[in-house]
Amino acid sequence: MAGLAKGLAILECFGEGAPRLTLAEAARRTGLSRATARRCLLTLLELGYVTHDGRHFAPQPRMLRLGYSFLSATPLPRLAQPVLEAIQAAAGEAISLAILDGVDTVFVARAAPHRMVSVGPGIGSRLPAWCSATGRVLLASLSADAIASRLAASSFEPLTHRTAAAPDEVRARIERARAAGYAACDEELELGLLSLAVPVRDLSGGVVAAMSVSTQPSRRSLEEAERDLLPLLLEGARRLSANL
Repeated sequence: MAGLAKGLAILECFGEGAPRLTLAEAARRTGLSRATARRCLLTLLELGYVTHDGRHFAPQPRMLRLGYSFLSATPLPRLAQPVLEAIQAAAGEAISLAILDGVDTVFVARAAPHRMVSVGPGIGSRLPAWCSATGRVLLASLSADAIASRLAASSFEPLTHRTAAAPDEVRARIERARAAGYAACDEELELGLLSLAVPVRDLSGGVVAAMSVSTQPSRRSLEEAERDLLPLLLEGARRLSANL
């Protein structure tokens, strides 16, 4: 099954920062040889997952089947959507739901206001767990050994001048999220982006997801977001937990 693993590695290379890839870029990103990457890409081309313009490979709509298989087979996004929409209507800001996948958080549901420009990640977006509000909430639910393992596999590269990238500070913010029951991310991921996140628990009390709200510091300060938006977010997490 090594060929399947290599093909999936190629598919995972495409994303917001890499909408198209050359053969050399795909080989470099996956660590595969050019010959192996070429065989994988040509197979994906034949199957309709990518297209080729003579130089660049790019994903085709068929690739959506892989993501929608998860969304349709997992009840969490379906149960979350009406809750997210209700909280979004009350908050007037984008509300999202994310799960932990390795060292990243992946967004599986979202409700956004009908503005020209909506802030926050879209469905399928991935963020580094160590410096995102959703990630800190989800990491805080793990054991100390599991947190250490995930952080050891993370690359603490600051994304803005406000990113807390020192290992001790990263751990401190995760512990702060555990103690407070929520996490904040104030322009650490992207300048002009402020997020709060709270845990969503299942019947056993285990954390299965993180619900977040995204706004802009120009509209609300962190203190105003905690005052106005955090209660709504906590209520939404409580409602979704009850549904689960």
